[in-house]
Amino acid sequence: MDVMIRLVEDDEVAGYNADTIIKATVESLIAGGADTTTVMLTWTLSLLLNNYHALKKAQEELDTHVGKNRQVNESDIKSLVYLQAVVKESMRLYPAAFLGGPRAFTKDCNVAGYHVPKGTWLLINIWKLHRDPKIWSNPCEFRPERFLTPDQKGLDARLIEFEFIPFGAGRRSCPGITFASQMLHMVLATLLQNFDISIQNGAPVDMSAINGLTNAKATPLEVLVSPR
Repeated sequence: MDVMIRLVEDDEVAGYNADTIIKATVESLIAGGADTTTVMLTWTLSLLLNNYHALKKAQEELDTHVGKNRQVNESDIKSLVYLQAVVKESMRLYPAAFLGGPRAFTKDCNVAGYHVPKGTWLLINIWKLHRDPKIWSNPCEFRPERFLTPDQKGLDARLIEFEFIPFGAGRRSCPGITFASQMLHMVLATLLQNFDISIQNGAPVDMSAINGLTNAKATPLEVLVSPR
């Protein structure tokens, strides 16, 4: 807010006053971060319910590093390495936006031998990159442990690692990455610390997605929740 108030000082920018521009910008950041975080929480819980051993392992880690006498807080997240791996693996398999944000070329380019004229729209197939068998072993398998190995442990969605870009990369990467990352880890940790979750009929959770800019789950996630 401080940066925007300092930068947007003119009363009229493109026909809008400073207050309108700041309000619209903040609203876009919150709306984009809230919707995608909700989508990612739904996918993460679905994956954990289909891989119950991973859910119990995440809860055991919380019991070890946080305990049951206080609530988990933000400073605890750095110690919850398995929880972080669960989040990364969920974002790898089901990024909130399969095709990322649209881009446009600002000048003529040659990419892999193809001529791409200025103004061409570009969509990155993040789903394909994250499931490339040349990079990921058993790419369709939910295995958080892959992010605990020495060669993958350093992968971070906030860094430019092109094999793992759930938030995109470069100047057009998601501006809400810090907000989304904090919220996703904190909400998931709080939920798993305080509640046991299960499926009523024991059947696997449907993992089909709908078409759209946001990768939402096609069917509602219905679970039984009970205090731990």
